[in-house]
Amino acid sequence: MKRNCLVIIIALSLGTASCKKKTENLGKTPTPAPKEEPKPVALKPEPFGVNLAGAEFGVNMPGTFNTDYTYPTVAELDYFKSKGLNLVRLPFKWERIQRSLKGPLDNAELTRVKNFVNAAQTRDIFIILDMHNYGRRKIDGTTYIIGSSEVPVEDVADAWGKLANEFKSYTNIWGYGLMNEPHSMLSSAPWLDIAQALIDKIRAVDYQTTILVGGDSWSSAARWLAASNNLKNLKDPANNLIFEAHVYFDNDASGSYKGTYDAEKATPTIGIERVTPFVNWLKQNNLRGFVGEYGVPDNDTRWFVTLDNMLKYLKDNCVNGTYWAAGPWWGNYVLAVEPRNGVDRPQMEILTKHTVTNPDNCK
Repeated sequence: MKRNCLVIIIALSLGTASCKKKTENLGKTPTPAPKEEPKPVALKPEPFGVNLAGAEFGVNMPGTFNTDYTYPTVAELDYFKSKGLNLVRLPFKWERIQRSLKGPLDNAELTRVKNFVNAAQTRDIFIILDMHNYGRRKIDGTTYIIGSSEVPVEDVADAWGKLANEFKSYTNIWGYGLMNEPHSMLSSAPWLDIAQALIDKIRAVDYQTTILVGGDSWSSAARWLAASNNLKNLKDPANNLIFEAHVYFDNDASGSYKGTYDAEKATPTIGIERVTPFVNWLKQNNLRGFVGEYGVPDNDTRWFVTLDNMLKYLKDNCVNGTYWAAGPWWGNYVLAVEPRNGVDRPQMEILTKHTVTNPDNCK
């Protein structure tokens, strides 16, 4: 009985003190809690690599294999592995891997992709599966924007759900590249909403694999804040997103390099200047990043200095990337790093200096 009385007295005393404290605070503006700074994202050394193009070639959709388009070879995997470039971005077309909207994945095309991924896996090479569609799909020769009535968002989500189900067991998929260079999307279906729908669909079947989200406005690193700042609002229940930007060093940043180094108004630091907005955004928002495309012509050594400076900047800031491009059908394309007659392209000397992000900074 005494114990119960004591408990009641203590409780009443605490209640009185609590009420007194609340009364004293009436009419006073509460002091806001200090804002917590985001903790630095956990980073680790990541590989640099190359785009191995060919499967996205051609204007005919789906087209004919080895006539309109092709796939990179095992010999190319061996070559880039020998150079220390252990990450391959593999562009492919949605129209080829899934011939009809919401239909099954095409068995022949899926086999080609899997054969390539398997060959890379035996060589300890990581693969990015890059849907190279620019936010669009061709139907009977006409191109439609994703989110239109002809190509609803749920249709591309369906494709990614099926792809994730096929590739979730592979150990060398570095990431699912949701969409190469989306741009000029419909206001009724902005890229942010499309990307979220794709993330949701993938996570319903694959909770482990990293998802790469390209930026809007051609994934421009320089225009990232204006075009892609809202991507920081994407939600991934697995907390495993990487954001992908692209950068080129010619005057219009298109990568066409129509003029000379001087005519394009290039400088040794133009690459750093163009990727800095993207890198700063990653740091400010505690996010991971990747540069999926960059490349320079082989006709002026000053381009190599610009490339070298930018890659060192990325490496020191824990952002890796893949060079554009290599692959069996490039011919004399001035950006290509496909060896010619067994001879390395001059850009390769720069690329082999930057094969992994700086382990001193990124760990």
